[in-house]
Amino acid sequence: MRFDVLTLFPDMFSVVRDLGVTGRAHTQGRWALHAWNPRDYTHDVHRTVDDRPYGGGPGMVMLPGPLEATLQAVQGQRAETGLAPAPVILMSPTGRRFDQAAAQQLAASPGAVLICGRYEGLDQRFIDRCVTDEISLGDFVLSGGELAALAVIDAAVRLMPGVLNDDASAVQDSFNPALSGLLDSPHYTRPEVYEGVSVPAELLSGHHANIARWRREQSLRLTAQRRPDLLDAARRQGLLTPADERFLSVLAAGRGKD
Repeated sequence: MRFDVLTLFPDMFSVVRDLGVTGRAHTQGRWALHAWNPRDYTHDVHRTVDDRPYGGGPGMVMLPGPLEATLQAVQGQRAETGLAPAPVILMSPTGRRFDQAAAQQLAASPGAVLICGRYEGLDQRFIDRCVTDEISLGDFVLSGGELAALAVIDAAVRLMPGVLNDDASAVQDSFNPALSGLLDSPHYTRPEVYEGVSVPAELLSGHHANIARWRREQSLRLTAQRRPDLLDAARRQGLLTPADERFLSVLAAGRGKD
């Protein structure tokens, strides 16, 4: 997998390239990262990449020319290495919500070109001509697309085979299909008693079925409390078992008595 990132701040991407599980996987050659600065594809002494918006208003808008010239260089280099043209993804608050399913899809692909905007945004003509998809992390605005791109890269790379020390770790992630798209259950480690609070007895029982049931019920409980929309989605997809529904009914009845 190869990620190409168009950014005015390429040094920010040393975080995923050099550190943690993504850094180890990069060193192992499991994925590649190339950061491209549009300032390197300008033709004036000031290396200008932005200008005032037509129609007035605050802020500046990124110029389409340097962006498209950079993208052409990216796709040209990918072609020279035998890679097909990559999808061009813009980090944007107007994009579709990025989720675990999108991360898994990206992890199974040859990679993508990620566009990191700055200022008030990008000239729409570049978006119309070159961008194939837009991604948002949620209903908030960042100073630029770099932090969003870092999150997208990390979420995808960690799902690639062999990146995590134990591939089963990703199966237990929140939102994973193995959990019916629900939130993960709580986790505990040593010591057995910490500040007077013990690890739940089910996890100490050694009884695999009881442990699995406890984890499923805690997943259901936490999801019902914090993300009931995920429960609704799982129910619509037929992912909840009769045992799940019985537990949720008991849970709802208990809340009703409070």
